[in-house]
Amino acid sequence: MTDSEPSIRAAAAERRVVLQVVPALQAGGVERGTVDMARALIQAGWGSVVASAGGPMVREIERAGAIHVTLPLASKNPFVMRANVGRLAQIIREHKVDIVHARSRAPAWSARSAAKAAGAHFVTTFHNAYGGRSWLKRRYNAVMAAGELVIANSRFVAEHVAKVYGVPPERLRVVHRGVDISRFDPDSVRADRIVQLAQEWRLPDGVPVVMLPGRLSHWKGHLVLVEAMKILARPQVHALIVGGGSARLRAHLQEAIAGAGSGVSFRLLDECRDMPAAYMLADVVVSASTEPEGFGRVVVEAQAMGRPVIATSHGGAVETVLPGETGWLVPPGDAPALAEAIGAALALDAETRRKMADRAMAHVRANFTTEVMAARTIAVYREVLGGSNRRARNRDTVAA
Repeated sequence: MTDSEPSIRAAAAERRVVLQVVPALQAGGVERGTVDMARALIQAGWGSVVASAGGPMVREIERAGAIHVTLPLASKNPFVMRANVGRLAQIIREHKVDIVHARSRAPAWSARSAAKAAGAHFVTTFHNAYGGRSWLKRRYNAVMAAGELVIANSRFVAEHVAKVYGVPPERLRVVHRGVDISRFDPDSVRADRIVQLAQEWRLPDGVPVVMLPGRLSHWKGHLVLVEAMKILARPQVHALIVGGGSARLRAHLQEAIAGAGSGVSFRLLDECRDMPAAYMLADVVVSASTEPEGFGRVVVEAQAMGRPVIATSHGGAVETVLPGETGWLVPPGDAPALAEAIGAALALDAETRRKMADRAMAHVRANFTTEVMAARTIAVYREVLGGSNRRARNRDTVAA
């Protein structure tokens, strides 16, 4: 964090209570950001409450010293959502909540009404560029634009929010997501963790590894990677697809891999609980999404681990990858361009790879850590608490 960044500790002098509202606390980027922010608030001396339908990450909330309240906030049933208004209002009053921070659409509808009823401030975060071809869908999404201040997790998302939902620059703030560099640090990963994972995945010693982490989804670009590896035609290179997903999509992907022929070596792997060790096994990490991602956590995690990255040139990746310095950007859906970039990454000599790793890690540490994210978010909270007379336009608004 630079000296110009607002200090998290500075917030301790003005202790307030923040209630974060999410559907559930399963594994995912929104959930991870919620946990990180809950922890940061406690460290800053603020009160931190999280309401959700529960999930495995509740333990992390409670270990951080924050309070978790279980409510059926994942439900889109109008009657349940209406009942949640009263439940959330009670929580706001009971815990003397100053700010309600909604991170997802369904619970945001309840949270907005509850905040108004209980006299709390209301802030929202757009974690992606929510679409919506129908009027009804856009109306459903629009609750996320109703915050006193609206946070977008990238400039790409901020531009979408301004264009589609009409949020003016004075209410829009960009706070990029952050990664935990105490966890995603190559020096913190013991050799035995890497060896254990390599054995579990049955990776031969010394083989070049191309890795695409991410849940199996039609827009994540897995099939583009298969086609790129077919074009590359280097069977000694192992491509790892790491992530869970639907059995149907996995079967379709297996068919595509089988059809690619003997020039392609693939491993289809489930979710990995030790992603720092997984990144250490990779010679290059790929994000081949065919649709733009709001931020793209994998790309930043991999750079934090000093790995060269290849991402598609749209969405948040344009803001997190420095082409030619920390990785490559290729057109979405362009298998030949992806194959060429993979070949270039695998051809890096040791010195060039080391310099790229150093630049990547420095880039993440300066811009995309949980500390930077937390400090900027708390600055938004303090701005809301200060009222309209104290608001100054953020340098990271969509106009920046």
